Amino acid sequence: MPHPAAPTSLIGAWTMSRTIDDRLKAEQSTVEGTTELALGADGRVRWSEQGSLRTGELVLAVSRVLFVELRDGEWFVTFEDGRDFHPWAPGDEVVHPCAADTYVGRVEVVDPDRWTVRWDVTGPVKDYTMRTTLTRA
Repeated sequence: MPHPAAPTSLIGAWTMSRTIDDRLKAEQSTVEGTTELALGADGRVRWSEQGSLRTGELVLAVSRVLFVELRDGEWFVTFEDGRDFHPWAPGDEVVHPCAADTYVGRVEVVDPDRWTVRWDVTGPVKDYTMRTTLTRA
């Protein structure tokens, strides 16, 4: 059985609820949708998200795919194109530099049916906090 904080313990369908507090624009956006974690034949966990982003009256469809792969006994999150994102380290702060911006995040596995992801993003043109809560569907 996988460790409770391993991404393999989260395989399945999730309901996703996200808020984005943009301090530069003084606005809040939300994303409601689904997330699915699936184990691939290559041993990687495919992390796919789909939802609707709402900012005021504007509603847009959004999606993304990440992968979580095992490297030398440690899990690591990559973007769909294979670029590194951050270590999978539930409970620990992770940092992802992106051009002039800095993403400081934390994944928390609350229990087998709920986990959260938080990103604080700062830089010359970004200043927001994104909080995501995932509950087992």
